[in-house]
Amino acid sequence: MAYFLEETFTKIDFQKNRFQKGEYENCRFDNCNFYEVDLSNSKFIECNFKDCNLSLIKIKNTAFQDVDFESCKMLGILFETCNSFGLQFSFFESSLKSSSFFKLKINKTIFKNCSLEEVDFTSCELMQSKFENCNLLGAKFEGTNLEKANFETAYNFSINPTSNKLKNAIFSSGNLEGLLDFINILIK
Repeated sequence: MAYFLEETFTKIDFQKNRFQKGEYENCRFDNCNFYEVDLSNSKFIECNFKDCNLSLIKIKNTAFQDVDFESCKMLGILFETCNSFGLQFSFFESSLKSSSFFKLKINKTIFKNCSLEEVDFTSCELMQSKFENCNLLGAKFEGTNLEKANFETAYNFSINPTSNKLKNAIFSSGNLEGLLDFINILIK
């Protein structure tokens, strides 16, 4: 398996140039196109993806350890298929619409200024995670551990407190309706 250390990959279209599976440590990917590329069985350690299109990538058994995604398009990714060992990532100003984190243990994950529309967080562990200024329209929370998670500036979410763990989760008084809409009351 190939090994890459502290390399920068800029404006590479991996649909046209074959992606080399391997271990990438301390690497940067700037403005690269990974659309529908198979990244399975690769390992990314302390890497940064910026302005990349990662929509519909395949990540079976792929490791993401301390990886940041910034201003990326990440539609329809099945994160539950990746390697859960040491799994740690953060998302900034990215769109993850229709992606899935089903049953993943991703405590302390940061989502900042992200579109998380229709994302599946079912049975996920998100303790102490932060959803800063994130759009959660249609996001699915069911059997999700959200203890100490911060939703203070999140919006468009609908979270049923009876089917999720919310102990010490943080909400603002302006977004509490997202905890009550499942009981069909009108808030004025």
